[in-house]
Amino acid sequence: MATQIPDPKRIGMVSLGCPKALVDSERILTRLRADGYAMSPDYAGADVVLVNTCGFLDSAKEESLEAIGEAIAENGRVIVTGCMGDEADAIRARFPQVLAITGAHQYEDVVEAVHVAAPPTQGPFVDLIPQPDIKLTPRHYSYLKISEGCNHSCAFCIIPQLRGKLASRRIDAVLREAEKLVAAGTRELLVISQDTSAYGVDTRHEEREWKGHPVRAHMTDLARELGQLRTPDGSTPWTRLHYVYPYPHVDAVIPLMAEGLLTPYLDIPFQHAAPKVLKAMKRPANEAKVLERLKSWREVCPEIAVRSSFVVGFPGETEEDFQYLLDWLEEAQLDRVGAFRFEPVDGAQANALPDPVPEAVKEERYARIMEVTERISAAKLAAKVGKTIPVIIDEVGEPDEDGDVGATGRSQADAPEIDGAVYLRDVPADLQPGAFVSVEVEDADAHDLFGVISAE
Repeated sequence: MATQIPDPKRIGMVSLGCPKALVDSERILTRLRADGYAMSPDYAGADVVLVNTCGFLDSAKEESLEAIGEAIAENGRVIVTGCMGDEADAIRARFPQVLAITGAHQYEDVVEAVHVAAPPTQGPFVDLIPQPDIKLTPRHYSYLKISEGCNHSCAFCIIPQLRGKLASRRIDAVLREAEKLVAAGTRELLVISQDTSAYGVDTRHEEREWKGHPVRAHMTDLARELGQLRTPDGSTPWTRLHYVYPYPHVDAVIPLMAEGLLTPYLDIPFQHAAPKVLKAMKRPANEAKVLERLKSWREVCPEIAVRSSFVVGFPGETEEDFQYLLDWLEEAQLDRVGAFRFEPVDGAQANALPDPVPEAVKEERYARIMEVTERISAAKLAAKVGKTIPVIIDEVGEPDEDGDVGATGRSQADAPEIDGAVYLRDVPADLQPGAFVSVEVEDADAHDLFGVISAE
């Protein structure tokens, strides 16, 4: 009589915060599946629920605590991990029934906690055909994390306390993962870290063999090698660089964008422009040189899109400082901009700075910076009307009552989740997410484009 194999234990997952935390969640789930667990799409079917928390801002912490409370109310068996893991006492004070708490990217500790809370009923899949890694993003795009931690000591940030100093991955391991992702269907790689430009500094840019030649753990080498990847159908996947500090060697990747090997897009965390505020933030104050470099980048690669985020209402920020930022933005003409009201974070140096900005003033400045950046964005998008641009498809809708099918995609200037979209009408019913199409832009607003697939 055959032995009946018991059903596997099921794991639920709530992943909060940045894409770097999402990658952590993918790695945890991939490891657990290899250990014989199955994934649950809801609380009801889970033997234990993992909550991967964010602890960057107090508002993010509160969101994480609410997620823990919801998981406890719906399931009762909860393990907490992620950036709030170093606040175990605060979590247990509010939720004493939490089974275990681990810190950011502590994969082994999380897996061990799951084994204790819900021992696997099946053995690890060591003898089976290797399974693909679990992805929490759509199949056609993937986050590629190249390092952990950060060597900066920005006054408003506690990332080094949460995730430690810079720890770069081996260059051959990163390239091997990228190659595997593209072979499995990824059409867009989103390169992420806390400081992509500093990749390899901690290892003194160690060299490794890759496909018969040496490559350094350095952003320029990494970018050049990623530009050589090809999808199974022979096309060049989009490779998008995030969290790029404007170190001098960033100039070397712009020609790769002009050649079509990298997506012409840079996500640069400028944070502010006024020298006095940048100094208080403990950020480099070279805003004038940045403007010169933006101009030179656009000369080399006219299609380049630059996105950034800015903090308004930082302690000591005067009206003169804020107006300096607005004037700088008018000159910089960035393509995509996010803004945040300054928010104290437990453990951040900025909390001790004098002259806090009143909340009402923060709100007023936030409204003003958004008005300026939306006007710039609207003008830049309006200039694309009548042009034909490459677009990657994210979602295809159902036919409407007239049988017409619409789709949502993104241009090369749009990263998923944080930027705009391209809305298409009258697309082929068999169009699939991940497809690259040429789109004739018919209309635009302050954030998005609208058009049809080009007949050419």
